[in-house]
Amino acid sequence: MLNRIEATLTQLRPSERKLATYVLDAPREVVDLSMNELAERANVSQPTIARFCQAVGCSGYREFKIRLAQGIAQGVPFVHRDVRPDEPVPGIASKVLDRTIGSLMQVRNNLSPDSIGQAIELLAGARRIEFYGAGASGIAAQDMQHKFFRLGVPAVAYSDPHVYGMSAALLRQGDVVVAISNTGRTQDLLEAVQLARTAGASVIAITHSNSPLARQASVALFADVDEDTDVYSPLTSRIAHLAIGDVLAVGMALRLGDRLPAQLARAKEVINRRRTTNEGR
Repeated sequence: MLNRIEATLTQLRPSERKLATYVLDAPREVVDLSMNELAERANVSQPTIARFCQAVGCSGYREFKIRLAQGIAQGVPFVHRDVRPDEPVPGIASKVLDRTIGSLMQVRNNLSPDSIGQAIELLAGARRIEFYGAGASGIAAQDMQHKFFRLGVPAVAYSDPHVYGMSAALLRQGDVVVAISNTGRTQDLLEAVQLARTAGASVIAITHSNSPLARQASVALFADVDEDTDVYSPLTSRIAHLAIGDVLAVGMALRLGDRLPAQLARAKEVINRRRTTNEGR
């Protein structure tokens, strides 16, 4: 949460920036303060506190304090250590895996339960679900589509900007787009999301907080991962996106209830018919 506040400082209003500075200077104190007490100590209004909480991805002051307390108590063990040119194999494995584990914990601690719930509600009521992503995000989109279509949900994935741009324009109310982007600044994806919203569809964004994509979405699920994409292609952010996709798929499966086992059994039967047996060994 503290990292997210720092990342959004330049985008906040002056009064919200004043509050953010107070929180960054005394986070442990803020955890124990009521909204009225915080307003008095930071010399801001309660509406400013409410707007600030929404700006950092929380539904309200209560959720903000919970996530702030979690971050302080757990001390997210994010490890960002570049692999040296002469790095031995054990070092490569440990550093890459440590970074991935730390990133997943960072996303877990910052992910809003309310936003997850809203996203699952949209997906559960969708007439059609489309997953959009370019490059590495396109691979994540395909993975999510693979999980959702096995649930019996009409779902497709597009990674070609020309295709998902055209498809977005043909959507209508009741359809849902899941747009995936690490930076949230890919122009083609932003244009497709705008077309989808204009057509009446809802948009769930899996992206970095304070990005243009997050601001355009109906619901934004933040995957704030520290990674230098100018040097390497996205590594840990891709894993974070896949994990969020798993969360949505499990939530969707739970909503399907008693219908799901029969659907999965039929799909499993088809897969089993394509596998070899142990006969003849």
